[in-house]
Amino acid sequence: MLIKVFGSAVFGVEATTITVEVNIDKGVGYHLVGLPDNAIKESSYRIAAALKNNGYSLPGKKITINMAPADLRKEGSAYDLTLAIGILAASGQINSEEVDKYIIMGELSLDGGLQPIKGALPIAIKAREEGFKGFFLPKQNVKEAAIVDGLEVYGVENVMEVIDFLEGRGTLEPTVFNTREEFYKTLDFPEFDFSDVKGQESIKRCMEIAAAGGHNIILIGPPGAGKTMLAKRLPSILPPMTLREALETTKIHSVAGKLKEAGLMNQRPFRSPHHTISNVALVGGGSYPQPGEISMAHNGVLFLDELPEFKREVLEVMRQPLEDREVTISRAKFTITYPSSFMLVASMNPSPGGYFNDPDAPVSSSPHEMQRYMSKISGPLLDRIDIHIEVTPVPFDKLSDNRKAESSVEIRERVIKAREVQTQRFEHLPGVHYNAQMGTRQIREYCSLDESSLQLLKTAMERLNLSARAYDRILKVSRTIADLEGAENIGPQHISEAIQYRSLDREGWLG
Repeated sequence: MLIKVFGSAVFGVEATTITVEVNIDKGVGYHLVGLPDNAIKESSYRIAAALKNNGYSLPGKKITINMAPADLRKEGSAYDLTLAIGILAASGQINSEEVDKYIIMGELSLDGGLQPIKGALPIAIKAREEGFKGFFLPKQNVKEAAIVDGLEVYGVENVMEVIDFLEGRGTLEPTVFNTREEFYKTLDFPEFDFSDVKGQESIKRCMEIAAAGGHNIILIGPPGAGKTMLAKRLPSILPPMTLREALETTKIHSVAGKLKEAGLMNQRPFRSPHHTISNVALVGGGSYPQPGEISMAHNGVLFLDELPEFKREVLEVMRQPLEDREVTISRAKFTITYPSSFMLVASMNPSPGGYFNDPDAPVSSSPHEMQRYMSKISGPLLDRIDIHIEVTPVPFDKLSDNRKAESSVEIRERVIKAREVQTQRFEHLPGVHYNAQMGTRQIREYCSLDESSLQLLKTAMERLNLSARAYDRILKVSRTIADLEGAENIGPQHISEAIQYRSLDREGWLG
């Protein structure tokens, strides 16, 4: 008897429906075809034990299973449940009338229990697109799949629950997830708040500008100045995610298997990889490409602490994704694109010893060592960072001050207002939502300067030996400063503040 059951394979952040054809005939043998990997080939042992422990058995006949399309590589153990139900239906041990109306996925334990799978959300989206009635999957993944309405999503703990449902013996209730209600359960009291930070008013101002315009930022300062503390608090002042952004971000984390039992992500991600990370782990890849840290930080913040300690080739692979806001991974037979629109926040010491220009600190690095340390970060990478700011240690009187600083919620209100201005400005431009995403044409259109501002910028570039790459960055940042003030045009005061945020562009900064 020939039976068709349906599973799904995830490539990038999209799913492809897999038709599992099970044919049982006279003879003996178990043949699995259609480019399965080792995890799928080993499934026969798990399936045999799981069925035996639940009162069923593998038929002692010739079982041929084809996973179509046969030229597409299948990977992982998530097809165990699909194959098990297909074998039971083809051998007549269970009723097969309804089996082709559902997507069935899950990894089997030897007792018939189910282990979680990756990519439940893209699979559910594809199942609804293709008109399937429902989706059986492990209970741990049910919340992410239930985000998709118009599809009956059944979270099951054991293979027997699926068998009983198909036989009409048991009642399984589909999981209902109110996407909008869950999405608006945002945390107004973030774990890390700017009110915890003593002093550092100028750095907080920088963070506010970076958040308002989506600008990349680098913090340079000695150990203990508060660089990491400030960076961790940046997500608390970013505008709340839109529903579209939340779905995009949840999809990527679902594919990576990092959602655990959460449903829709309504908080912006904050990723902080260690400096020993490889370039594949950072941008994504592998023989079965997985999203890297830059995609996991999509719509959130990627924090690179101690930037010069990262391997140079690791930092260089970030250049193109920073510009294009997506990363493309190519293999001989397929190409996968992951979105990677994130805010880069980097921090670094000004020298290997950690100190620079501080009369009270021990000077343990020569100018040559400092220069070599700084040169680990290439010009093209710095070119993509809009704001450079020096962080100085907090004096004792500020540290011991008991007055409460401004909270993240207050700062975020100003950031949201500035973002709303930008959303209206760029509403007719696809792919541009805030100032940091402006290209040359938009800079010319929206960052026009009056005569006094132009003169100020010219003088500053000549006096401070600012490089040409600083020009566009200063204009973008000054546009954001003007938006925060609610000003329609960029004024000299906005330009002069933006010029201060280009420390590393000044020639002879170390000299």
